Amino acid sequence: MSNLGIGATCVAVMIVLIAVRVHIGLAMAVVAIAGIALIASPNAAFSVLQMVPYEFAANWEFSAVPMFILMGAIAFRAGMTSELFNAGRLWLGRLPGGLAIATNVGSAGFAAAAGTSLAASIAMGRIAIPEMLKAKYDRGLATGVVAAAGTLGVMIPPSIPMIIYGYFAEVSVAKMFMAGILPGLLTAFAFGLMIVIRCIRNPNLAPRIADDIDPAEKWRALARTWPLPVIIVVVIGSIYTGLASPTESAAVGAAAALVIAILQRRMTWPIFKSALLETIESSASLFFIIIGAILLTRLMAFSDLPEFTSNMVIGWGLSREMLVIGTAFIFLLLGCILDPVGLMLLALPVFLPIFIAADIDLIWFGILFIKYIEIGLITPPIGMNIFALKSITPDIPIGVIFRGTAWFFVMEIVVLILMIAFPQITLWLPSMMG
Repeated sequence: MSNLGIGATCVAVMIVLIAVRVHIGLAMAVVAIAGIALIASPNAAFSVLQMVPYEFAANWEFSAVPMFILMGAIAFRAGMTSELFNAGRLWLGRLPGGLAIATNVGSAGFAAAAGTSLAASIAMGRIAIPEMLKAKYDRGLATGVVAAAGTLGVMIPPSIPMIIYGYFAEVSVAKMFMAGILPGLLTAFAFGLMIVIRCIRNPNLAPRIADDIDPAEKWRALARTWPLPVIIVVVIGSIYTGLASPTESAAVGAAAALVIAILQRRMTWPIFKSALLETIESSASLFFIIIGAILLTRLMAFSDLPEFTSNMVIGWGLSREMLVIGTAFIFLLLGCILDPVGLMLLALPVFLPIFIAADIDLIWFGILFIKYIEIGLITPPIGMNIFALKSITPDIPIGVIFRGTAWFFVMEIVVLILMIAFPQITLWLPSMMG
């Protein structure tokens, strides 16, 4: 069998292993090592297995990942997230779907600090869903807004998937962060607008809340939300002004979260210990998948499969727009069956050469790629955010949660179309960096 045939066979075997629920990191690693052994030699495969984990672990850029995870863990466990939702509840409660809008705002804020979607969905789900159900909100709307707004964690910087993409695509992580701001805010605005329109048309979805709250209490609640905006401004500001690299800004953000929690007298040893353990567990799980993906990338290089695929696609003579739209359909389909990080790391070795050969801006493609991941988080049958919410709301059927996310899925597609039609939505802020 040719090297190309071995590479294609290995990819097919890997997909089968993932389909039968083998851990995606293990599936990628085992297939990659076996493929390299067949193409080159067992000694070459062993050598790659020796080098890749060390080279990855010693990579300075990836130290940002545990730092951002730690920042989000401290922010959540110190109560900064609940303060943001509480202020939103007091200020927006009388609007149509006010609690859902407050949840959308709170999720966007926490997701930006956490850098991951699952953390944002679980954190806001524990806080906001009981409040909305108590106010007799529709269960689909209550769970759907948490699941969908939590996806903003991969789009609004800092974002861990953006760091991973920047590493594999060899593009500026700082520019990726800047490029994600406007699409993230546009998505949050689209969610909020859709909630208002739906609740005006059908008031039974979200009964109005009586506005008998002391205005002074509203202002006090708003004043207590300062920690999360400060952390985000510190992270993004340090990158944009050049005072810190994206890697350094992660440590700056984690330190800022810790200092603020200490100043607010919310940091205790048990809280700090829990945040550290959460960081270690999340980082180890993520890094195991990334190592498998890097091994798969090495197999791709040995087999020449990416070059063959890119030459074949370029030979079709597709326009840039058609290539992007076709890729969108492929990723949305794969997003139905693969977890987001796994999809990202599985697809990048194959699709990046195609877009490089087509001379497509990799920053723009990267943000579109992140948007595909975002949509996959609420797409059945996997929809990781949906299953994360199910774990904390066992009394709500999974079908109700999927139904609740359907309107948000539509708004995600609308925003995706706008991003493809108007690339400057993504590229304007990075272009300001020079």
